[in-house]
Parts: sequence; structure tokens; C-alpha cells
Amino acid sequence: MFFEQENISSAEYAGTREGADMMKVTETIAAISTAMSDSGIGIVRISGPDAFEIADRIYKGKKTLSSQPSHTVHYGWIKDGENTIDEVLVMLMRGPHSYTGEDTVEIDCHGGIFVVRKILETVLKNGARAAEPGEFTKRAFLNGRMDLSQAEAVIDVIHSKNEYALKNSVSQLKGSVQRKISAMREEILYHTAYIESALDDPEHISLDGYGDTLVEKVEELLKELKKLIDTADNGRMMQEGIRTVIVGKPNAGKSSLLNALVGEERAIVTEIEGTTRDILEEHIQLNGVSLNIMDTAGIRKTEDVVEKIGVDRAKNQAEDADLIIFVVDSSRNLDENDFEIMEMIQDKNVIVLLNKSDLETKVTKEMIQEHLDKPMIEISAKEEEGIYELEQTVKEMFFRGEIAFNDEVYITNVRQKEALEQAFTSLKQVKRSIEDGMPEDFYTIDLMDAYEALGSITGETIGEDLVNEIFSKFCMGK
Repeated sequence: MFFEQENISSAEYAGTREGADMMKVTETIAAISTAMSDSGIGIVRISGPDAFEIADRIYKGKKTLSSQPSHTVHYGWIKDGENTIDEVLVMLMRGPHSYTGEDTVEIDCHGGIFVVRKILETVLKNGARAAEPGEFTKRAFLNGRMDLSQAEAVIDVIHSKNEYALKNSVSQLKGSVQRKISAMREEILYHTAYIESALDDPEHISLDGYGDTLVEKVEELLKELKKLIDTADNGRMMQEGIRTVIVGKPNAGKSSLLNALVGEERAIVTEIEGTTRDILEEHIQLNGVSLNIMDTAGIRKTEDVVEKIGVDRAKNQAEDADLIIFVVDSSRNLDENDFEIMEMIQDKNVIVLLNKSDLETKVTKEMIQEHLDKPMIEISAKEEEGIYELEQTVKEMFFRGEIAFNDEVYITNVRQKEALEQAFTSLKQVKRSIEDGMPEDFYTIDLMDAYEALGSITGETIGEDLVNEIFSKFCMGK
């Protein structure tokens, strides 16, 4: 089961994946792997060499657990001495065929907070150590059950906010990133080894004309890296949501639009201009697309000190937005505030909403297009008309109408993006060295830098501190 909370040991980490594989984790750990709230079922997980023995000490049923085969489920009771704690089902998984690669026991009990904690206390009393955040997944990584990109995908699955993010995270969990990175590293390693062999044995291995061959391969790798790097923005928006800012002059209908999108009265709506003076943020789903959407103060020139602060904040939020929804009051003539906004958002991703289509129209699409050539939709926020068209336009703008998950890999992790950029820079230097006629040993230095950078994505070239930092961000019990 992937949806558990993880805990990581403070045992030494060897600094490379090879060293990690040799490392022996001897402590048995335990944690609550379900949310701490009253529910139908709670799970306590135990992992390590003594998992079955510990379970035997506290479990009472028809059979002794340690004598039973792997991947079986057993009905019985958890007891602390003579005291019966709960009626349970116990799942047994022997290593290496478990999530962590170690002997693992999962106790499924009733989901009351007190009873789950009581069972964990009993497990700890009988020889286990309390797991740290992310430690189960860290052990899976150290035991070679998954690479680092797959481990990071576990937490992405847990934090997925929409269908797109979930599908992409599951794809990475299945190794989509690992396969891409490994293929590139193999290419780099092959060419590095060839050059070094030729330098060691020039009589039998020639490098004549090899620069042309290498530059062709480097260009292919650069294209692959660029494609992955370019997915990072879409990947971030998939995972975190599209940073969306609603702008417009006062009383254009921005707050009414937010309420319509959220489906409840979250923003105050009045006929008084300047009602909204601060940022109101909501997370919503539009046809499976996540928006972190912000309603802002109406943009206009004002002498009111408080309102002016709100206007400045609106402009700052618009500067950093992935998407701007520009709400135009189509029942009123365009004025200097509209023109100022259109000038401000010229170079942004913008959807123009001609609001109040239920009233007499004074502003047309043609009038806006003279100043701003962006997608436009006629809506009535009050009547909730045009929302479907807005959903489809957002989806088309950012995901070309549909995301193809079968073949395309999206990078959602900032750490991975930075490593890709480092590898890209190193390979560009290889190409530059070839074009400048530098000695071949210069090529291998930058090739290996790229190789190391890519290895940090899968965890094959990464230090202990970074590993600990990555897994410390996991929830307890996963």
C-alpha cells in the first residue's frame, strides 16, 4: 500500500546508491499509517528484521504469525499483557516482497484515535522504534525497491489535488522519469568510457572524427533535456494548481465571478466601489484543472490609503500569475482604468471575460481586440453563464485541450528541474569544447558532470544530507 506515513532512520547513508544498497538497516520501526482521526479503520505498520517476532508477542489468534506464509491475512486480537486492546486483521509481507523490502506487518484495527495509539504504544513497548517521517519510503529507496524519483512520486500521489496530478504522479511512481534519466546516463557513460579508453590506448582506439559523432549525440541529449525542462511549468501547475489572478476595475464583477467559481458566497459583493481591498484566495477545480485563484482589489487611481495598498497588491499578484482573468464590465464604457489594466497584462496569459452579458452591452469583443488580442468569453457571473467556456479555455491554454499521459513525462519537482538544468549546462559546454577544438579529455569532465547531475534525480549520486531533507518532508507513517 502506497498511502502510508513514512519514517526514516538516522542510520548512516553511504553517499551513493551503491553504498546505500550495501547498508544494513537493523532496527525495526513502527508508525501509524493512517490519518489521525476517528474512522472505520486504522493501520499500524511495522517494518524490519524483528517485525514478525514483535507481532507474535502482541497478537493472539489461532496461529502463530511468524510461522505463516507471506502475503496472508489473519484474524485475531492485539493484547498488552492480559489486557485486550482491539479486534484486528493482520497482514504479513516478508521481505524483499514488501513496500520497504523488509519483513513487514500491518495491523488493521478500528480507527479510533485512542485505540490506534494504544496499539502503536504496545508495538513500541515490545521492541520496535518509532519511525521518523518518510522512513518507510526511505528504506524502500535504500533497499533498492525504488529510485529517488519514484520515492518523490509517492508524496506527490498523496498530495495530488486533481486527476492530472494523480495520473502524472502514478506514471512517475511506475518509473517514467527513471527510465528517461537512465537512458540518457547510459549514452553519456558510453561516450565517456570510449574517450577515456582511446586516451589510454591510442594505438588501438582512434578518436579521429569522433568529435562529429559526439556533437551529434550531445545535440540529441540537449533536445531531450530541453523537452523535460520545458514540462516543469506545466508539471508544477498540475501538481500545485495554476496561479490565477482576477483583475478588473471596481464593480466589474470580480467577486461575483469568484463566488460563482467556488460555488458559495466567499467574497463580499456590494454596489459600492472598492469593497474588495485585500487578496482573497481559493483553490478550485475547473473540469479537473486546479486553480489557485485570487480575487483582488479593483484597479483604479485612488486617494484612499487602504484601497491604494489593495490596488498595489493586485498589481503585484498579476505580475507573478500563471493566468490572469481580466473581468470587463460590458455594461459600462471602457475607461482609463480598463486601458491601464490592458497595458499591464499585454505579455501575460490572459482570458478576457466580458461580464454582465445579461445587461445592455456597451463593450464588444472588437473594442477590446483593438487593445488586447487575447481569448474572450461573454459571461454573466451573476447568472453563472459562460463558466463552461471558461473551463475549456483554461484547459486548452495550458494543456492543449488534453494531456497525453501514456508517453509524455512531466517534471513536477523543483529539485529534479534544477538537476536537469545543470546537466543541460554541462552538455552545452561539451558541445562548445568540441566546436573550439579542445582536447578530448575536456569532453569527459563535462560529460561526467552531466552524468552526476542526472544521477542525483534517481538518487545514484546524492549525499546523505539531501536524502534526509527529501524524506523529512514526508508524512509520518509513509
